[in-house]
Amino acid sequence: MDNNSDAVLDSWIQREAMAEAMIPLIGRLYRDNNVLTSIHGRSLINQSVIAIMKAHRFARQVDDVELPVEDTLPLLQALTTLQLGAASLDLARLNAGFKAATENSLEAYLRTELADIVDRYGADERNSTDVVLYGFGRIGRLLARILIEHSGGGHGLRLRAVVVRNGGGKDLAKRASLLRRDSVHGPFNGTITVDEERNIIQANGTAIQVIYSDSPATIDYESYGINNALVVDNTGRWRDEEGLSQHLKSSGVAKVLLTAPGKGALKNVVHGINHATIAPEDKIITAASCTTNAITPVLKVLNDKFGIVHGHVETVHSFTNDQNLTDNFHTGERRGRSAALNMVLTETGAAKAVAKALPELEGKLTGNSIRVPTPNVSMAILNLTLENGTTKDEVNTFLREVSLHSGLRKQIDFIDSPEVVSSDFVGSRRAGIVDGLATISNDKHLVLYVWYDNEFGYSCQVVRVMEEMAGVHPRQFPAVETTAALQA
Repeated sequence: MDNNSDAVLDSWIQREAMAEAMIPLIGRLYRDNNVLTSIHGRSLINQSVIAIMKAHRFARQVDDVELPVEDTLPLLQALTTLQLGAASLDLARLNAGFKAATENSLEAYLRTELADIVDRYGADERNSTDVVLYGFGRIGRLLARILIEHSGGGHGLRLRAVVVRNGGGKDLAKRASLLRRDSVHGPFNGTITVDEERNIIQANGTAIQVIYSDSPATIDYESYGINNALVVDNTGRWRDEEGLSQHLKSSGVAKVLLTAPGKGALKNVVHGINHATIAPEDKIITAASCTTNAITPVLKVLNDKFGIVHGHVETVHSFTNDQNLTDNFHTGERRGRSAALNMVLTETGAAKAVAKALPELEGKLTGNSIRVPTPNVSMAILNLTLENGTTKDEVNTFLREVSLHSGLRKQIDFIDSPEVVSSDFVGSRRAGIVDGLATISNDKHLVLYVWYDNEFGYSCQVVRVMEEMAGVHPRQFPAVETTAALQA
């Protein structure tokens, strides 16, 4: 190798060593202090050395330069000495704040910036909330993965049980195996054991009681030590208040969340948009649909910035378990035809459901859906007529800024790569990802393409709603400005 190659390799090895040194510090803050660390929204919890370095590399999309590991390692070292209370900390934003601050001492800056949680070790205003997953299908198992990943020191949302129908012999082992292995999302990140005698699945130290029941109204959760629980119904069997209220008849249940669009007067919540409408007295909430969660944040900022006169939403959606693998009887129109062999035209209520979160768009949107032979990741095509004209560059720049700097950066992502395809978005934690290169703008006519992981991205949104319902969302430092700052 020449001298330049040697220097590049040496630099990589040094940065790799520093990233490796960060891992125990990140873990200690998480387990001991309930402090979650991230870089511009990219979580550092339970990440590998390479993943941590990629998160530092990602920072160049926000700050135009890669975040130096040489900066974040001493930042983490300083944080571990401050006896912090529970919080969510963005290292990139803290580092940028320190660079712009007048204090010469990193510790002095952190003590000022984090004054509300410094020397508050063990202080956590959040109450632990028991969670029961009613149903353990595609969404149920992904929710379990996320909740286990977020378990930390035991505060916040605590997955206590799943409720399923007994599938007969080896049911528990098969349930555990489906949690352990997933054809789309890969293996579970950790260890799983099964306690057949007590009907418990142990996953990374989380004991999940498996309860067999055919009725949501007759379960004695308190006999399992579960109290004031949040039940997440991911079966989709009941979508109205009467049906979902059955859960509240079981002992130990306080609230219910439906992972599907609700009917009647039930609140359909898209986190980031109308989660502030959740009131302490609300017993039943719905988290809308994956498509509604993907498009509503984008439609919100576009309507605020440019005004939407009307529009059509066409979703190109991966097939779901509701469809048939081969042609067979189905009560739904066209859904009886093979999902693996056909594009299937069907209806979607997502366009109308947007109005439940954004009343200002009531009656302005229509929608349809095409189910396609892919197992996960979908796309929404927004064909909009605007009140105020724009250009492709203007709207893309705006959406990129929203995705990086606004209060909707957990919902909206932005990409402008000419090589991405649907599988590249498996595992995305954002509700939707705007494909900037595909944007079409002709003055007041705008066409946007929004990718979304209809399983995992949606599940992340559901967990955010759960945190709001339980009042366990950690405080964020530094505070993130709202989208209003980007409207001008």
